[in-house]
Amino acid sequence: MASQDWFDKDFYQVLGVSKDVSDAELKKVYRKLARKYHPDSNPGDAAAEAKFKEISEAHSVLADPEQRKEYDAIRAMGSGARFTAPGGAGGAGGFEDVFGGMFGQGAPGGRQSYTFQQGGDYDDLLGGLFGGGRFGQPSGGYRGFGGPTPGRDVVASTTLDFITATKGEQITLETSDGRPITVRIPAGVADGQKIRLRGKGHPSPDGGEAGDIILTVNVRKHPVFERDGLNLRVTVPVTFAEAALGATIEVPTLGGNPVKLKVAPGTPSGRVLRVKGRGVETSKGKGDLLAVVQVAVPSHLSKEAEQKLEEFSALLPDENPRSELLGKAGG
Repeated sequence: MASQDWFDKDFYQVLGVSKDVSDAELKKVYRKLARKYHPDSNPGDAAAEAKFKEISEAHSVLADPEQRKEYDAIRAMGSGARFTAPGGAGGAGGFEDVFGGMFGQGAPGGRQSYTFQQGGDYDDLLGGLFGGGRFGQPSGGYRGFGGPTPGRDVVASTTLDFITATKGEQITLETSDGRPITVRIPAGVADGQKIRLRGKGHPSPDGGEAGDIILTVNVRKHPVFERDGLNLRVTVPVTFAEAALGATIEVPTLGGNPVKLKVAPGTPSGRVLRVKGRGVETSKGKGDLLAVVQVAVPSHLSKEAEQKLEEFSALLPDENPRSELLGKAGG
């Protein structure tokens, strides 16, 4: 049981630190050991996994000021004590030897008698003595008949480049307590999306399941592409002549070779040209590439070009392309 563990285990020795170790030094030592023995760094090594669990348990107690205080108090009562039922052979002393002096009048011989109901254990009594829950876990965490307490979840975040988020990739992250973890980023993860990593959080203080890591993904903007659901949008400039007369142009794709698109004569700015299946691909489907046409107006014209453009303008129909807009705006 966890309470007996606290008598038997020297958590300071497990981590190789002194009893007056500072919080900062404790964290530093734990990070170093966690990196060395983490299962992800030692696949298939049962000894390393057992060592990792041992140092995680030690750190979870010593890193918590309340648990550390309680642990030091229990250890000060004498390592090697054993909890035995009244009248049983306890060897170095029974439960009553340790706690008898903490109560009032005891049983004959200076010992106090205790009766435990079915389903109870010594932790039920000890929790009341120290104002907390089961040893090795935060107050109020012991579930009694409900079973072991799950470890606490960890909230974390990471920033990915646009292509990694779109294509998906396996990456290695470091938790706040120094543990390296391998994470598979699914294809098409969106900016602000949360990923739950089962069993990667804090270990349980009493043998239950480890908590989870709740990872929030932030995605850097791409200089060319932007997400539109499963589609990718890209703005493609075309010249006035290409838009007016029509042309075949090259359009970039994400991580692939450019594709050729036909621009029809008289194509205006804002028209969307669609390339099927060249968007974001996920387990839910595949999007398209949306090329948004933008007519590029030259900022500098030669005298000859200006003259030719004026001649061209004189040949156009005498109409105002804004007349419909003005009419609608007027009601």
